[in-house]
Amino acid sequence: MEEQRRSRRNFLQNITITLLSILAVVLLARSQLSSLELPAAYDEAAGTANQIISASPAAGLTAPVRVAVTGAYGRYGSGTMSTGSDAFTEPLGRCLLEALGSARDYAVCGSGDFLRALEGTSLYYDFLESLPLSVLAGLVGGGEELSPREDLNARRLLIAPQDGGIALYLWDGRENCYRAATAVSADSLDQIIGRYELGGTLFAMDGGADSPERELDPCSLLPSELPELPAYTVGDPLASTDWLLSALGFNPRSQTRHTESSGTELIMDRDRTVRIRPDNSVFYQSGQTPTLKIRSAGEQPTLREAALGAGALLGDLLTPVSGEARLYLRGLRRNGETTVLRFGYQLGGVPVRFQDGGFAAEITLTGAGVTALTVRFRQYNPAGEPSLLLPLAQALAVAAKDPGKELSVGYVERNGECRACWLSD
Repeated sequence: MEEQRRSRRNFLQNITITLLSILAVVLLARSQLSSLELPAAYDEAAGTANQIISASPAAGLTAPVRVAVTGAYGRYGSGTMSTGSDAFTEPLGRCLLEALGSARDYAVCGSGDFLRALEGTSLYYDFLESLPLSVLAGLVGGGEELSPREDLNARRLLIAPQDGGIALYLWDGRENCYRAATAVSADSLDQIIGRYELGGTLFAMDGGADSPERELDPCSLLPSELPELPAYTVGDPLASTDWLLSALGFNPRSQTRHTESSGTELIMDRDRTVRIRPDNSVFYQSGQTPTLKIRSAGEQPTLREAALGAGALLGDLLTPVSGEARLYLRGLRRNGETTVLRFGYQLGGVPVRFQDGGFAAEITLTGAGVTALTVRFRQYNPAGEPSLLLPLAQALAVAAKDPGKELSVGYVERNGECRACWLSD
């Protein structure tokens, strides 16, 4: 009898141990899945992603920025910087963040005020595109605590002395220009200027009355020495597309995947579609309930959240295949709940232009959801040789025939190559 009771007790103990072991395995699996933060759970029966794929701004969107440092004995200038480069972050980016964070009570001024301040001691920043201040602050590393006004846009910014203090000037490059006092000290500005070798870089407005420079946009930055920029070849980034479909939450083995007569590959998933053209252009259209979303604190992202979140999402798609190219924001507009963002490519802080004038990518957000996405996938690889630029004098003579345009250096993609040349915009 005692033997039977002992057997039953051992049996119950074994069952309990087995159940506890199974529970431990389940809990361990859950903790591992949580720590991995998988972007989507795949439902093999339905053939679709059943969780929202989200992107975080942590990937870091950067922007090309042209800078000029002007002192009493000359000017340093660069047209090949990026907000992500160490050469910009310290001290130029740090000083701009201080100015943006402390500027108060913006007052309207004229573009003439901006240009007069540009002639003297100053730090000049040109972001190529007019963007909201909150977005610019995010691009130069400002956190959520730094929240300048979203209703003010600027392309060109200037830190310069004014009325015994240091002012921040904003100019969208058109008709809107503002000025505000900042907490930047005169000593700090002088110390930053003292860190640069001031040479012979000029603005177009510095030219003589009859010089070809005077025919250009006055803020055209003309280097004393031409930059040495490499040439690139254009590779095939979409030789395989299974990874791209998985990243967008599609099943690469979908039975609804076929090629149209034009060579465009069409993939459907319920009410979502992806089209992949032979020229490496990809078009994504969401269904009524977007499965791609950017992160935002509320249902409607701020302009800063929209810009950095869309840039992070695109960066996740493009970085594995784009070679040395990086995206930058070229435009942002909002109408109600809809936000449209356009991006270009940059190589080493120098913008890339397509011959048709188009964009590298465009994202349409409804709230925080991605309802449409267009991307020109590109892969830029070093060609092992330099780009050859026309001498500045010849470039000025050509540009002067089209008055009012800005002369700058940029990359142009043509015939499977990407080379630097002079641009007149």
